[in-house]
Amino acid sequence: MDDTTGERYRAVCERIATATNDAGRAEHAVDLVAVSKTYDANAILPVIAAGQRIFGENKVQEAKAKWPALRERFPDIELRLIGPLQSNKAGEAVALFDVIESVDREKIAAAIAKENAKQDRHPRLYVQVNTGEEPQKAGIAPGEAAAFVARCRTDHGLEIEGLMCIPPAEENPGPHFALLAKIAGEAGVAKLSMGMSADFETAIAFGATSVRVGSAIFGERDYD
Repeated sequence: MDDTTGERYRAVCERIATATNDAGRAEHAVDLVAVSKTYDANAILPVIAAGQRIFGENKVQEAKAKWPALRERFPDIELRLIGPLQSNKAGEAVALFDVIESVDREKIAAAIAKENAKQDRHPRLYVQVNTGEEPQKAGIAPGEAAAFVARCRTDHGLEIEGLMCIPPAEENPGPHFALLAKIAGEAGVAKLSMGMSADFETAIAFGATSVRVGSAIFGERDYD
């Protein structure tokens, strides 16, 4: 194992355990999603060797290029799409990912529903909420999120497991995490994917059930 990567991974796991305990939550209440975007198999293998089994990728094509071979060797890997999904990639996404966290509009919901039926595969789904209502960022507006979850269920027959958000980088993330938890209650979903390398401990305090950590494990990326 790469000692540096292994040490960073173990440190993140310890921080998650401490934050979970400090929040008065059950020991295994929070899943770690190791964000492996831009990293090749050689960089990912030490983290798998350390015991990590849930990984997040931003792009369908990048994941398609590296994960099938890795999953042949490690069939218990859970793969999550955490980046924006284009409707023309829905078929590949449904085939490849166990969880899609970026459902954010009717066209995507319809495309996933069609592929679910076609492939008889049903990845777990999260609705992405643009809590900061940033025009450049994917996600449905907070005021529309609960109704959108309901339409995903009634109009498209989709089971929505949770909500996901990425707060504005320059703002205190706490209010955004609190808002997502409030919407989850209104929408009747149990899972909250929120928190990244810089703020995952805050997210855990606000009820995150999974945190998406990349650079704190793999080191700083050369590009996004």
